[in-house]
Amino acid sequence: MDSIVTLREFLRVMRRRWRIIALCTLVVVAVAALVTMQQPRSYTARSSFYLQTTAQSSNANNGIAVITAQDLNTYVAVLGSPPVIEPLRRRLGLPAGYPINVSATVNPSASILNVTAVDSDPRRAAAIANATGPQLAEAAATFSPLLKSSGQAVAATTISPAGVPASPTSPNVTRNIEIAALAGLLLGVAFALMRNVFDTKVRGEGDLQTVSDSPLLAALPADNMQKVISSWNSRAAERHGYLEAVRRLRTSLMFVDVTTTGNAFLITSAVPGEGKTSTAINLARAVAETGSRTLLVDADLRRPTVASTLGLEGAAGLTTVLLGRADLNDVIQPYGDTNLHILAAGQVPPNPSELLGSQRMTEVFEKLGADFDYVLVDSPPVLPVVDAVLLDKMTAGLVMVVAADRTRKRDLAQAVKVLQTAGVEIDGFAMNMVSAKSESYYGTYTYESESSTRSGTKRESHAKGGRRRALARR
Repeated sequence: MDSIVTLREFLRVMRRRWRIIALCTLVVVAVAALVTMQQPRSYTARSSFYLQTTAQSSNANNGIAVITAQDLNTYVAVLGSPPVIEPLRRRLGLPAGYPINVSATVNPSASILNVTAVDSDPRRAAAIANATGPQLAEAAATFSPLLKSSGQAVAATTISPAGVPASPTSPNVTRNIEIAALAGLLLGVAFALMRNVFDTKVRGEGDLQTVSDSPLLAALPADNMQKVISSWNSRAAERHGYLEAVRRLRTSLMFVDVTTTGNAFLITSAVPGEGKTSTAINLARAVAETGSRTLLVDADLRRPTVASTLGLEGAAGLTTVLLGRADLNDVIQPYGDTNLHILAAGQVPPNPSELLGSQRMTEVFEKLGADFDYVLVDSPPVLPVVDAVLLDKMTAGLVMVVAADRTRKRDLAQAVKVLQTAGVEIDGFAMNMVSAKSESYYGTYTYESESSTRSGTKRESHAKGGRRRALARR
């Protein structure tokens, strides 16, 4: 199972970092091609000769001198010596000192030499290969005392003459490009893996899957994320990418509602600055848009911002009710002419955790759950304080907001571990501030001319569904 997860993670990194891999491959291939083009061309020609003894004069000893394997190896060894190379240069008409790259091998079953010549000119390479055999035969007696004493010489019979090579053997362009492509690919993969290891930020859904099995409910684009849009029912708003993403989150939350017995949901994050309050406000507006009677509770008794963001009175609220100084109906504020109601945090208390974990808080939430179709709770972040764990006991589900390219993987993993240790289950994630290039970005689907008529039908349908759920709970 671990190997499957590892493979899945590897493929995810490759898919995310494919640009780096492609860039590394292209760069290495380009450099290899440039270096290959600058290298001098070398052509290789090959020939083979049969060596045999012949009578050098009429006074030669009638005995036959046999060319042994040792003699052949001697000829190969002295092939690059001046007694062979200098006459070979003169035979070919080459200037003194011209480098001749020639070698030979011995056929183990016959007196045959296989000659290989390499030169920058293909015709010259063929000429060197064809002239080497006869020139070596002429110099053979110099290195064989037996032949010299017997008055015999060596003759070279061409078995396979060297032809003019059509293409260079060095550099091998195809091989170099293939090796460079493989090296660039491996380098790109290594660089991508290193980037992933040292990348400390959450970039997409794959990073969420490494710390939790909970699904990604929605990806909220970065544009206008922190703004509360005033005209939710306008045609322009329906085309707005962020609002469409919030509505997707609302739909996902309603599916979570089907699997739970309560109607209160907690909105939190790992650390401050991930946009949980803006997400909670816009999600509450999206839920209220369906016709469901919705309440947004600012339970962040340390840094409450819901009331100030919406331009409402925040002096009296949740803490006022918990202290017994006001009734719920006195501090819950309607938001415009919508189905959204707001319960502000009230005055910041010196002991927020004690208030949130009190019996009075439980009673308040029981009443709120009975009075409203949906209750959304803006909670403090998980890591700084324990408030989110206390509030989860009074709600039916928890949605964790994660800021793409901002939340650190370490913080997210630690927050998930804190919740798991406390027995808190994360129902899903809302990926915030997602850029259009992110792997979690869904894009925007817009309605055309039918949008205005369909939106009214949809709102009516959601309203009926909200009322049915409310009646069922009561």
